[in-house]
Amino acid sequence: MTGPAPTGPAPAAGPWWRRWLDPLTAMIVAALVLGLLLPVTGAAAAAVDAVRDGAIVLLFLLYGARMPTRDVLRGLRRWRLQGSMLAATFLVFPLLGLATQLLPDAVLAPDLQRGLLYLSLLPSTVQSSVVFTSVARGNVAGAITGATISNVVGVVVTPLLVTVLMSASAGGPQAGGITGVLLQVLLPFVVGQCVQPWAGGWLRAHASLTRVTDRATIVLVVYAAVSEATATGAWSHVTLGALLVLLAVCGVLLAAMLALTWRGGAWLGLDRADRIALLMCGSKKSAATGLPMTVVLFTPAVAASVALPVIVFHQLQLTVCALIARRLAASAR
Repeated sequence: MTGPAPTGPAPAAGPWWRRWLDPLTAMIVAALVLGLLLPVTGAAAAAVDAVRDGAIVLLFLLYGARMPTRDVLRGLRRWRLQGSMLAATFLVFPLLGLATQLLPDAVLAPDLQRGLLYLSLLPSTVQSSVVFTSVARGNVAGAITGATISNVVGVVVTPLLVTVLMSASAGGPQAGGITGVLLQVLLPFVVGQCVQPWAGGWLRAHASLTRVTDRATIVLVVYAAVSEATATGAWSHVTLGALLVLLAVCGVLLAAMLALTWRGGAWLGLDRADRIALLMCGSKKSAATGLPMTVVLFTPAVAASVALPVIVFHQLQLTVCALIARRLAASAR
């Protein structure tokens, strides 16, 4: 029960800068700049990757331990949600990727067009999709199952689509790719579910623990990806003009997928929580899966150019979806 409405001037809603700059977006941009200016190599890069992987495992362990098992089963039973995620990832997005191939070479170089098509064939990202679904107060169980299924399917489907649509050199998915998904995502989540009857109540009462882990994991993923790209020279051959055009095309792709998934969820009759899960999972592409696969699917001379659109889109989707997630969470209060 609420008290009477306060009179007089409304109190300030936190520091002034929070009205203009989303804290999570600021952290993502800071990680991006740090990865460009101070990339790590050798043992330091291995240590960053190890910390990132450990954060991912901890994150999904906490998700599993916090989430009631009945919510997980409910997420698996929502076939419309799961089917729409797969359709968005492996049907609608590839069609948009094929459309980018119609751009004149004078507008965007053929190698970057090839990279955009490759981007469109990747599975959804798991970690950030689930994190942003959680931040936006969507169906986290549905996001976990949908994004994980997307990655398991993508290990097989993405190389097949690349071979058919891009005439790439033959090659299978990266060795250990599916093992990484199973060990870093599903296994910790299952372990968390096993301890949920004892730890779930405490974790739900201390939601800040998962929230801090959410944000730390996103920042680590961004820094590790940008640092690796900088250290390997992936940016050296790209002019500022080409990068701006690529960023604009990636922005159009992201905007189109955000609009299609959000409106498509309404057309399918999904509730708000499921629409958020579809929005966050169906609009994203996995750099964690896509970048390693370039080494397997393409020659070294082609791999760097193909990887650049994946890196640009990855950073763009994190920044934009961080803001959208915060707005959706605020509108649900």
